[in-house]
Amino acid sequence: MTDWEITATTIYCDAVDDEVTLMVSADGTARCTGLQKYLKPGRETSKEMNNRAKKLGKQLACDGEECQRIAQYRDKILGEK
Repeated sequence: MTDWEITATTIYCDAVDDEVTLMVSADGTARCTGLQKYLKPGRETSKEMNNRAKKLGKQLACDGEECQRIAQYRDKILGEK
């Protein structure tokens, strides 16, 4: 059993070209602050993402619940003693 309730880290997410915070609860649930903003972006966020995508020369899109960044961070944290 862990002696913490929640832990978080901020990373650069290349899928959306922005920093997001990954959070893991002691019960094993994990989430990303970028999901709400980037999974179904509003008008302004879509416009910003399209501009960044053009500059980078690649499509930007949130991976949603299937994101490997979230899973890797969760597995790393829960694997630590």
